[in-house]
Amino acid sequence: MSNPVLRPTSLFKLIALAALLGLTAVAQESAPAGGPALTLEECVARALKQNFDLQIQAYDTANAKESLTISQAGFDPTFTASTSRSVSQADVAATTLVGTHSELNDTRVGVSQKVVTGATVNLSGSLDRSETNNTFSTLNPAYTADVSLAVKQPLLKNAGLTVNRANINRAELGVTRANLNYQSRLLQVVRDTENAYYNLVFAREQLKVRNSSLELAARLYEENKTRKNTGVATDLDVLQAEVGVANARRNVIDAEKNVRDRQDDLLNLIGQFEFSQTLGEVRLPTAEVTVPEFEKSFTLAREQQPDYLSTRASIKQLELDVATSKNAALPSLDLGGSVGYNAKDRTSSRALDRVPDGDGYAWQLDLSLSVPWGMRSEKAQYRTAKNNLMREQARLQQLEQSLVVQVRAAVRAVETNLEGVKISTMATSLSERQYELEKARFDAGLSTSRLVLEAQDSLELARVSELQSRVNLRTALAELHRLEGSSLVRYGIPVDGQPATAAN
Repeated sequence: MSNPVLRPTSLFKLIALAALLGLTAVAQESAPAGGPALTLEECVARALKQNFDLQIQAYDTANAKESLTISQAGFDPTFTASTSRSVSQADVAATTLVGTHSELNDTRVGVSQKVVTGATVNLSGSLDRSETNNTFSTLNPAYTADVSLAVKQPLLKNAGLTVNRANINRAELGVTRANLNYQSRLLQVVRDTENAYYNLVFAREQLKVRNSSLELAARLYEENKTRKNTGVATDLDVLQAEVGVANARRNVIDAEKNVRDRQDDLLNLIGQFEFSQTLGEVRLPTAEVTVPEFEKSFTLAREQQPDYLSTRASIKQLELDVATSKNAALPSLDLGGSVGYNAKDRTSSRALDRVPDGDGYAWQLDLSLSVPWGMRSEKAQYRTAKNNLMREQARLQQLEQSLVVQVRAAVRAVETNLEGVKISTMATSLSERQYELEKARFDAGLSTSRLVLEAQDSLELARVSELQSRVNLRTALAELHRLEGSSLVRYGIPVDGQPATAAN
C-alpha cells in the first residue's frame, strides 16, 4: 500500500488554515498592553528624565558653572601668616657695641587681593621681639610693631577692566554656551522622541492594515473553495486565493517585526534598560496643521536656535581673546607704592599702642619697565586670536545660510506633506470603492480572483501610503519646531531644568 501524498491544493489549504489561526496569535502578540494610552507628552516627559544623552550633557553644563567659580576665585583675598625664631651666638664680639648673643622672634600676618583694575593690594602687620647681651642696648628686650600697605598697579600690560575680567566674562559666556548646547540636545531629544512615537503609531496601524488584508485574503480563499464546490470557480481561482493568503501572511510577519523594532526605538529614548516593557496605545495628534510662513519660522530660528546662538556667544569669547592678546603684546610698566608705620618699646602692648601715633613711618614709590626683545611670541598670539575670530565670524555666516536652507526645506516639507495627506486620503477612498466594485463584480461572476487580489493589494497600498503621509507630516513639523527652537515652549519644558545632578 502506497503512502498518501499531499497534493498542491491540500498544501495550500494547510497554509490558509495556519494563516487563519495566526490572525489571533499575531493580534494578541502585537497589540498594545492594557491600561491608559501613552501620549506623546508623557513620552517627552519620560525622555527628559531618563535619557542618557541629556544626563551626560547636563554634566558639561555643571562643569561650565564650576569654571566660572574658578575664574571668579582669582579675585578672592589671600590670608598669610608666618612666625620665626632665630638665635645668633658669636665666640668673640667684633666690637664692644655688639654682644656675642642675640635672639629674634618674628610674627607676621597679612592679606592680599587682586582687584579688577589689575592692581595687587597687600596689607600686613608684624610684631618682633629682639634680645641681646649687649650692655649698650637701651631696650632689652625690644618689641617692634609695624603695619604696612603696598599697592602695585600695571599701567600697560595686564591693566584695565577688560583684561582682568576677561576670564570671568569668558567663563560666563561658557556657561551660556553650555546651557545653549543643553537646549540643543533637548530639542534633538524631543524631535527624536516625536519621530519614534510617530513611527510606532505607523508600525501599529500598518500591522492593522496587514491583518485586515490577511483576513480579506483568507475570506476570499474560503469563498473560492465554496464556489469551486458549486462549480462557479475554477482551480486557478482557488490557487490564486491561496497565494494571496500566503503573501498576506508574510506581510503580517514583516509588519509585526517592524512594530517591535519601532517600540525598541521609542523605549531607547524614554527608558533605561526597559525593553521588555510593552507600551500602551499610541495615536497621532488630532490638532489641525496650518501652513507655516518662512519669514516667521526663520525669525524664530535666528532668535531661539541654540546652535546659532552658541556660535554668536563663541564669537564674543574670541573677541575677548583678541583684546587680551593685544594687551599682552604691550610692555610691562608697573607703578608700585607702599606706606607703613612702626613703633618700638619695652613691651609688646606699648609697641602696638604707639603704632597709630605715626612717629615712625616709611614710604616708597617705584616704577618698573620690562620689554621682551621683539615681542614676537606676543604678536604671533595676537594674530592667531584675530584669525580665530575671523574664522568663527565666517562660520556664523555659513551657519546662518545653512539655517535659511534648512528652514526653507522644513517649511516646504510641511506644505508638501499637507497636500500629500489630502491626496492619499482621497486615494484611499477611491481604492476602497474600487475594491468594493471589483468584489461585487466577482460575486456576480463578472471578474476573477486575480483582479480582486489586485484591487485588494491596491487598497492595502493606499491605506499604508495614507498612514505614511500623516506620519511624514508630523515628522516634518517636528523638524521645523526643532529648527525654530519652539519645541521647548510647546511642551512647557524649562530650559534650565537638568535631570543630572552635579557632584558636590
